[in-house]
Amino acid sequence: MPATNQPWSGDDEKFNRACHTRWRERFKRGPSHLGEQCGGCVFWVALHGRLGGDYGACTNPRSFFDGMVRFEHDGCTAFTERGDGSFG
Repeated sequence: MPATNQPWSGDDEKFNRACHTRWRERFKRGPSHLGEQCGGCVFWVALHGRLGGDYGACTNPRSFFDGMVRFEHDGCTAFTERGDGSFG
């Protein structure tokens, strides 16, 4: 568990696994179509630290998920493909 008097580094594997499990259970999952996953959206911003390998924040003002943490393989109807085709 992160120390309360230190900035959280995101490097505690046990904590990250528990966080991943907790977040996956709470998601309001949107439709995800091949190639239309959050990790490939121009509005998806990866989190810092190890959780950033799988999770990011949606910053799309047209999306229901704007301002929410999302798994990179989730999707939504407001998906906007990155011009360079990158993912994650």
